[in-house]
Amino acid sequence: MDAKVERVLLVALFHELVLKGNNRPFFYRVALRNLQIALSDFGVRVRRIPPQFAEVRTPPELEQAVRERLCSVIGVEYVVPAWRTQHTWEDVLQGVQRVLAEMGPFASFAVRCRRTDKRFLFPAPEMESRLGAAIAEWTGARVNLTQPERTIWVRVLSEGVYIFVERFEGIGGLPVGVSGRVVALLSGGIDSPVAAWRMMLRGCQVEFVHFHSFPLVSRRSQEKARQLVQHLTRYQYHSRLFLVPLAEIQQHVLVLAPPEFRVVLYRRFMYRIAERIARQLRAHALVTGESLAQVSSQTLSNLAVIDAAAEMPVLRPLIGMSKHEIVELARRIGTYEISIQPDEDCCSLFVPRHSATRSDPEQIAALEARLPIEELVQRALQEQECVHERFPVRPNAPEPA
Repeated sequence: MDAKVERVLLVALFHELVLKGNNRPFFYRVALRNLQIALSDFGVRVRRIPPQFAEVRTPPELEQAVRERLCSVIGVEYVVPAWRTQHTWEDVLQGVQRVLAEMGPFASFAVRCRRTDKRFLFPAPEMESRLGAAIAEWTGARVNLTQPERTIWVRVLSEGVYIFVERFEGIGGLPVGVSGRVVALLSGGIDSPVAAWRMMLRGCQVEFVHFHSFPLVSRRSQEKARQLVQHLTRYQYHSRLFLVPLAEIQQHVLVLAPPEFRVVLYRRFMYRIAERIARQLRAHALVTGESLAQVSSQTLSNLAVIDAAAEMPVLRPLIGMSKHEIVELARRIGTYEISIQPDEDCCSLFVPRHSATRSDPEQIAALEARLPIEELVQRALQEQECVHERFPVRPNAPEPA
C-alpha cells in the first residue's frame, strides 16, 4: 500500500460544539480522553483532527469492532471508515481509486466535497467536477446529483483529505464529564436507568444509589442494580454504586404512618440519604426516573412534598415522557432486558394497593415528627456499601475525566 494513502476511522465529535465559546478546548480534551478510554482494550491511539474530528488507525481485523465501540461513545456524532491522503491532487486520485476498488458496480454516482481547510486544493465545486469526470471515465457510470446510486464523500481537513462512502451514526450528546456530577436514585425498574443515561447524554458523570430491603428480602434487587450499573458504565467508563439499606426505616414507617402515605415517606428518606451521599461526592443534583402521573406517588402534589425533603435540585429527565417512550429508549440503550427481570424492590414492601395521590405537607411533617429521622439516616449511611464498576475491564486503564 502507498504510504501516502492510509485506511483510518474518522470520528466526528459532538455537533453542539459550535454553540460553545472559550471553553471549547475543555470539551475537546474530555471528548478525546473518553475516546481513548473507550478503546483502551484495543490498544489503538486517538488523534485529534481540527476543527472537530478525531482519527483512529486500527488493524483491518479490528476495524468493525472499533467502529462499533466508537458509535456507542457519548459525544460522537458519526464514524466513517475512510482513506486518508495527502493534500496533492495525485494522492486524492489514488484515494478515490482505493474507495472504488472496495465498491461493487454502480450505474450512477455523485461526488460531495467539503473543504474545511481552504488552504489546500481546489474550491469544492471544482473538486466535485474534476473527480466526477475521473470516476465516470474509470467506471463508465453516469453522474446523477439528485438521486445517485452511490455517493463518494471527500472531506478536506488540515491533517489530510478523507474519502469515504459509508457513514455510521453515533449517539451524539455532550461528552460525559463536561457537565459535572449527579447522583441517580436507581431502582430495579425500567425508568431510572433511562433517566441516568439521559443525564450522561447531557455530559453528566452519574453516580448511583440503590435502596434495598435486605435482610427482609433477598439480595436480588442489589444484584440487579449491579447489572444495570455495569451496563450503563459502558457509556461513562467508571461508576460508583452505593447500596443503602432501607429495611429499618421501612419498619419504623410501617408502625407509625398510615398505609397510604408510606411511599411518600420512603421517598423522602431516600432523598435525604441520597443528598448526603451527593454532597460527599461534590455532586450538584439528584436524578430520578419519575414520570408525571405514571403512578400515584408521582402526582404533582406528591412530587412537591417529596422534593421538600432535599435542598439539592432534583432533576427528572423523563418527567414528560410516556411509558411507551421510556420502554423504547430502554430497549435502545440495552437496559430493558435487565430491568424486566423479577426482583424484590424496596418500594413494593409494606405498601398498600392504593396510595395517596395528594399529600398535605403539614400532615407529612406531623408524621415525620414521630420518627427519629436523623438517627435512621445516619444508621443507613453507616451501613451502606460502595461498589466500583469500570469499562472496559482492563488493568491500569486511565480514569475518565
